[in-house]
Amino acid sequence: MPNIPLQPVLEDEIVLLTPLLPGDFEALYAAASDPGIWVQHPNKNRWQREVFTTYFEGALQSSGAFKIIEKSTGRVVGSTRFYDYNADESSILIGYTFITVNCWGRGINRRVKQLMLHYIFGYVHKVIFHIGAHNIRSQIAIGRLGAVKTGEVEVAYFGETTKLNFVYEIVRRDWLSSVF
Repeated sequence: MPNIPLQPVLEDEIVLLTPLLPGDFEALYAAASDPGIWVQHPNKNRWQREVFTTYFEGALQSSGAFKIIEKSTGRVVGSTRFYDYNADESSILIGYTFITVNCWGRGINRRVKQLMLHYIFGYVHKVIFHIGAHNIRSQIAIGRLGAVKTGEVEVAYFGETTKLNFVYEIVRRDWLSSVF
């Protein structure tokens, strides 16, 4: 594991990202239990408690997972994580992100990704995203942040079956030249 603190507290005026802890299961599951969140996701049944339990265990084991809190309400509205750091390539992945439907279209995902990218580019040169091949909403969102599609890969999410994902990347120099 790198000397990169993968769970710093990150925040702006709207969202707060704090390290995901074992005691956060119920609050995070309450946010994740809406089947609407998962309609375009490769793992459409993640809203089910037993499937979400596997997701949550993987999040804790990643040592890079966050809960996303909407500061105005104090509610947990989702989760995201850093994972798969590669020192040789100076790269890391950001993913496993979900946000409650009532936060869609409000810029929450964009803020979360901006906070994470701003932070992690202090340590790595490239950030990679795996986006489900049918997850058009996430493909559009990540493209708006400047990520470029670079390939396709079969991804076995933690404890789940393999699914086709598109690979998107953002490199530090491009991010710094287009800071939002």
